[in-house]
Amino acid sequence: MIIGIEAQRIFRKKKHGMDMVILEEIKQLQLMDKKNQYYIFVKSGDDRCIHNTDNFHIVEIRCPSYPLWEQVALPLAIRKYHLDILHCTSNTAPLYCRVPIVLTLHDIIYLEKRTQSNQSLYQNLGWIYRKWIVPRIIHKCSKIITVSNFELTNITRRFPHLPSNAICMIYNGYNSRFCTSDNLQEQALSSQICKKYAGTDGFLFFFGNTDPKKNTENTILAYAHYLGQSKHRRKLLIGDFREHDLNTILKKHHMENIRSSIILADYIPNTDMPHIYRNAFAVLYTSLRESFGIPLIEAMACGTPVVTGITSSLPEIAGEKAAMCDVTKPEAIASLLLQLEVDSEYYQFQKEWGLQRSKLFSWRRTAQQLLEVYESFSPSSHSK
Repeated sequence: MIIGIEAQRIFRKKKHGMDMVILEEIKQLQLMDKKNQYYIFVKSGDDRCIHNTDNFHIVEIRCPSYPLWEQVALPLAIRKYHLDILHCTSNTAPLYCRVPIVLTLHDIIYLEKRTQSNQSLYQNLGWIYRKWIVPRIIHKCSKIITVSNFELTNITRRFPHLPSNAICMIYNGYNSRFCTSDNLQEQALSSQICKKYAGTDGFLFFFGNTDPKKNTENTILAYAHYLGQSKHRRKLLIGDFREHDLNTILKKHHMENIRSSIILADYIPNTDMPHIYRNAFAVLYTSLRESFGIPLIEAMACGTPVVTGITSSLPEIAGEKAAMCDVTKPEAIASLLLQLEVDSEYYQFQKEWGLQRSKLFSWRRTAQQLLEVYESFSPSSHSK
């Protein structure tokens, strides 16, 4: 087969969730599939994280904006490659395409009612584009892949006329570098990297974001409750969050006094994340809405307890014995942090639970299932 994969943003330096998913999938496909031909359509960028092989060919397409790249430049580029299918990997796809489309629909949060506004213009524009395009392309797709049973239920409820065989669920995975390590040199490196960000080990870690679904305000309120009761008063490292946004929350709740306990980091490269997780005392993954939650599994695989929520896909991915609570209640988040701190048996149980739970997920398994979807379009599969 000749398979096209849209991976527009994987060459950008600051990668986020959907970028990392398709990057890991492509890397696994390169290892396991030597017979099909692949064309990977990307936008030019500085981080050339994948390379051509005998049957994987990178096609760089230049275009100034995401919608124009996807709706105009991509369909023009794929005409010359005689594709059997095109896999669009990040929720959206061209309205007009001459080949069957496989669409990874990570979530449909942009079709749900917004309870809070987003301060990010970039994220708001993306929201508007997805809200407009997805209902128009979903019935044109030959196959839809989503990443959890929670999201599968959401999509089928929203689009009840989709044929049952048009949509399937394939879990995400995590990279094997997210693991525990007994190697002394590796431990020293982890400590050194963490000191660069946090200045110390044994901190609490949270991925901040202005997106309301990340629940940043309640998480910071929870941290204030924790500080008021903890004997250890661990620092909180927040990744990908700006000083202005933090100060706005602290001022709103008259909590400026806790500012010295919070450490802000800009974008943290994925290569540094295993070291962050390993040296954190606990990770706060307190989102209100996730279709899967890769950081949850990554932290668990590193042997670090995670405090997470009871909403969306999080119980499905974390498992019934994970440290979960109603994350709309800051006191509940703080209570779990304090329990981890004072109850060593509970802390050890959460470490072991996470290590075992994470074994259920892998990018190799994800790629194997993805390849089965691709090959279901081959003429030989239909003749059997």
